Amino acid sequence: MRRVQGAADVKLMECISPAKNKWRIHWDVVNPEEGPVTYMEEDFDHKPSADEVKDTVIGWYNEQIDHKILCGFSYEGNVVWLSSENQFNYKAAYDLAVQTEGKSLPVTFKFGNEGSPVYRSFNTMDELRDFYSKAMLHIQTTLECGWKLKDNFKLENYDVG
Repeated sequence: MRRVQGAADVKLMECISPAKNKWRIHWDVVNPEEGPVTYMEEDFDHKPSADEVKDTVIGWYNEQIDHKILCGFSYEGNVVWLSSENQFNYKAAYDLAVQTEGKSLPVTFKFGNEGSPVYRSFNTMDELRDFYSKAMLHIQTTLECGWKLKDNFKLENYDVG
């Protein structure tokens, strides 16, 4: 898979070499007001089936969604890695703070990256609630955007007959 520049009227599926039965599909066509049109493409050594087209495109969307959840959130200007383990740890700390009415605070989390870590202590429920709510909102918003992208995928736009 690769992102390339090309024409705005790109065919979503085309045979690029009839003699070798090579096919190419395109998706995520981005046509900005200024600048070149870009899109993703993938080559096949056969005419892809409907399932192959769908699996390729939806699989790519899922990878983009996962990546944005993982490293697309920042808090107070610091990157926050939202791996499954970190999400669990943030939820556990938040839940414990709620259950103990803040007696489990302060709690410290590591933000940033390995090269420049930032340690952030949350001393009050309001501080921790602000962080946790924003992290969960980022995840939910990212998922909803991803659902819309996948819902807008129309297999009938690909000539897979």
